[in-house]
Amino acid sequence: MTAATEFETANSTYSSTFSKGDLALPPARKVAVVVCMDARIDPAAALGLSEGDAHVIRNAGGRSSDALRSVIILQRLLGTKEIVVVHHTDCGMLTFSDTDLRGIVKEQTGHSVDHVAFLPFKDLEESVREDVEFFRKSPLVLDVPVTGYIYDVKTGRIDKVE
Repeated sequence: MTAATEFETANSTYSSTFSKGDLALPPARKVAVVVCMDARIDPAAALGLSEGDAHVIRNAGGRSSDALRSVIILQRLLGTKEIVVVHHTDCGMLTFSDTDLRGIVKEQTGHSVDHVAFLPFKDLEESVREDVEFFRKSPLVLDVPVTGYIYDVKTGRIDKVE
């Protein structure tokens, strides 16, 4: 059985009792959470979110520049008034460089991806600070509270990065 087939079965059960079809499009808590796509993180559980509370934007590393398009849409069209950035311990983005990954892709596909910034980092706390500052300083992002955290994949705890 493929994962997709399992998802279809699970969705049949889920949708049979689904009762949240009347939730509003804008998030109730007016917050966007930018978080890594790592499968060990369940943003809703870790942050106490329910359906309809927040927009959760996931990408490799939880990088702000990769989430900018979504944040602009959320702020300008859906009333988002706060941004939370969450990176995490044991992140794969700490394990490679752009040069490394570009070489792997070129070797495996024969195609160059020199134009792609994969946005890896070497310092976890600094990456959170950089992403928080990216949102704070971007002329495309409204002046709203932006807070950064590190999620510990071993304990489930978040720690604020100052």
